[in-house]
Amino acid sequence: MKNKKVIVLGGDGFCGWPTALHLSKNGHDVLIVDNLSRRNIDNELEVDSLTPISSMSVRLKAWKEVSGKNIEFVNFDLTKLKDIEATLENYEIDELYNLAAESSVNSSFNQPLITSEITGLGVTRILTSIRRIRPSIKFYQASSSEMFGNSKDSPVNENSNFHPRSPYGISKLYAYWITINHRESYDLFACNGILFNHESPLRPKEFVTRKITSGVAKYEKGFRDPIELGNLSVKRDWGFAGDYVPGMWKILQADEPDDYILASGKNHSVREFVEESFRCIGVKVRWDGEDLKEKGFCSESGDLLITINPKYYRPSEIISLVGDYSKAKRILDWSPKISFRNLVEMMVKSDLILLQS
Repeated sequence: MKNKKVIVLGGDGFCGWPTALHLSKNGHDVLIVDNLSRRNIDNELEVDSLTPISSMSVRLKAWKEVSGKNIEFVNFDLTKLKDIEATLENYEIDELYNLAAESSVNSSFNQPLITSEITGLGVTRILTSIRRIRPSIKFYQASSSEMFGNSKDSPVNENSNFHPRSPYGISKLYAYWITINHRESYDLFACNGILFNHESPLRPKEFVTRKITSGVAKYEKGFRDPIELGNLSVKRDWGFAGDYVPGMWKILQADEPDDYILASGKNHSVREFVEESFRCIGVKVRWDGEDLKEKGFCSESGDLLITINPKYYRPSEIISLVGDYSKAKRILDWSPKISFRNLVEMMVKSDLILLQS
């Protein structure tokens, strides 16, 4: 039985590369498709770990180590239909995982057109290419919890109403529905994995979780600049990205195409994430003030650790979001393994190691 040929779109990104590695280690021939020119890469990935590395020479060495095995790399632009169609014509693809997107919620407010073009319409181009050239491909769309926005349900499930609160969430919702439309209209094996916040040491530093853990690592190494954050009361369902990759794969191995939530089932505030991160280095945070005047201090030394900057507040915010993954557990036998505390500890330790390199 021949190996499956699999495409991972966005395969050089935060979640794409671990996905490509997982598929490769399970015997699939993996084609990584990405457009590096769109991204400012400040932390990269070692071949067999989830440890970020910043050296481009090490990055190229990692690519060299996997080339010639069962991972191949192609660079193309998701805004160009001819690029997608040419790839599907040149390779006999069995499965396609679309993890490509302009993925920052904050950036989507500043770049709504680019977000819509890539995160939304890019999916239509992929599905159109599959339908025209190779309709037997199983397609996975990386949907997002941001689609639910201010849904009245808590926790939300696959039947909850959507109310996205950002251009990113709206674009993801379009991609979600166009995936379902192609499944129902053209009998494609097209699925949505609705992933809640999935974090790892690879998360780019402009995202709040990594901003916190890298700031905590710097504090431990003697840097005393406070970490500037936005709304500390916002709650999210944070899980470990490494737990979600097998779930994505399981979605395409099911007997029938369908849509699934992958989540931890628990939510925590940004304030809790800060406290847990500093706990990893033995520091207890003391909070003073409210709203924009709130500050976090080291309870022992009095050092200023956290300040609030209004520029990090979003024009419209989702205050609390938590997912119900019971459908994935029942049908796919999937459930998360890494706890919130262990996730935060993993990220802080990784940033401490990164500062030593």
